[in-house]
Amino acid sequence: MWSRGTMRCGERRWSVVGAAAAVSLAVLASGCGGSSDAPDSTEPVVSATSPAVEASDTPGFVSDVAAALDAVELELGEEQEFFEVTANDQFTNIFVAVDEGTAAVAYAYVDGELQPPAPKQTGAEGLTFDRDDVDFDPDLVTSGVRADLPESDVDAISIYGDGVGATYVLAVTSPSGGFLDVVVGPDGQVFSVDPV
Repeated sequence: MWSRGTMRCGERRWSVVGAAAAVSLAVLASGCGGSSDAPDSTEPVVSATSPAVEASDTPGFVSDVAAALDAVELELGEEQEFFEVTANDQFTNIFVAVDEGTAAVAYAYVDGELQPPAPKQTGAEGLTFDRDDVDFDPDLVTSGVRADLPESDVDAISIYGDGVGATYVLAVTSPSGGFLDVVVGPDGQVFSVDPV
């Protein structure tokens, strides 16, 4: 079970007082992720293209991000603001900013269906993004990591607000068990790599 980022999203991206105790959905107990460092430059660290990388190699959960955001907006109405979205093989977590960004409501998107929301978590703060800010290519967003670290596994993708839109972070596990947070561009360009 993927659980490496459980507390990171609450502590680094946005904070909710007592978030761990407030979230009642069991599936939300694992799966948050993200790096604490935004990209310092628009120049990629490594190449994002390789003839050996096929779009079919992209983990299926990457496409769940758009579907999960669309499901939330179908439920709540368009123009929602989000603190973070994290998708992995088991489910997608969506943290919706409410009450003018001072609280969050967590949803889980599981097997193509939006689950009922967890109770509202007050005391939230942090940068947000909206649905239009999420414009990555699901076939390419993991391509740079897959080309340069072909033996590693992409365990999750997280999207969080960065003040001007959204930042994409891939959680990667190396064959030796090391963990990396890799900030990537919408077409897979690698901007930064941070060991966890």
